[in-house]
Amino acid sequence: MRRVAALVVNGLVLMAALLTLAPLAWMVSASLMPSGEASAVPPLLLPSRPTLANYADLFAHVGIGRAVVNSVLLTAGVTLLSLAFNVAAGYAFAKLRFAGRDRLFKLLLAALVIPGQVAMVPLFLLLKQLGLVNSYGGVIVPAMASIFGIFLVRQYALSIPDDVLEAARIDGAGEGRIFRSVVVPLLRPIIVTLAVFTALGTWNDFMWPLIVLNDSDLYTLPVTLASLSREHVQDSELMMAGSVLTTLPVLLVFLALQRAYIRGLTLGSVKE
Repeated sequence: MRRVAALVVNGLVLMAALLTLAPLAWMVSASLMPSGEASAVPPLLLPSRPTLANYADLFAHVGIGRAVVNSVLLTAGVTLLSLAFNVAAGYAFAKLRFAGRDRLFKLLLAALVIPGQVAMVPLFLLLKQLGLVNSYGGVIVPAMASIFGIFLVRQYALSIPDDVLEAARIDGAGEGRIFRSVVVPLLRPIIVTLAVFTALGTWNDFMWPLIVLNDSDLYTLPVTLASLSREHVQDSELMMAGSVLTTLPVLLVFLALQRAYIRGLTLGSVKE
């Protein structure tokens, strides 16, 4: 009976995986098709003559290479700065004592229920006053710290034994040295998890770069791909090639770091 149940469960999981992967597989297949073949009726599953011409056109004529560089630079910058601020703040809320710590943390948690779209208009006006509209700073500065990131690190940091920190203080280590040499290594799983969250969110973000960036030379890959869809709406093969370029990097990053990512989510998730 158990074997039958296991076969049924595994069969359902396999079907779900195939349904999930099917659109991605066709996207890759269509990106390798000659022009017009992806729109054939009935649709073809595999290209008759695989070609990389669509990718060559993207970089040669459409200029998507600049968008790839923009996305890489923004993703790297936002991820590094976000980790620095969120990890420091999360550790402070978990282990350091200061006036109003608990009240401030509860206020931050209350702000989580506010949709991000509500803050876009005042945030845009604030960035305009700071002169950061239509610049990389307009994308990076709002993402330097997040309530969710602080909460995630704080919950994990609660699992760090106080005895370890007190022993370091007795040995004469300052708070900065304790943070760098003791806390950060212990927080490595949640740091990797937060890095994956931040990198994926920044790479895939469409709405905010579209709002704050006006110069097409500054566009990220999702924004560039959306603008191309208006000009090349009939060129399905070219659009699929652009979609592969947008999807493949984040997919590879997630697959490479999935063990640490899952470990960071499970460990410390119920600490309080």
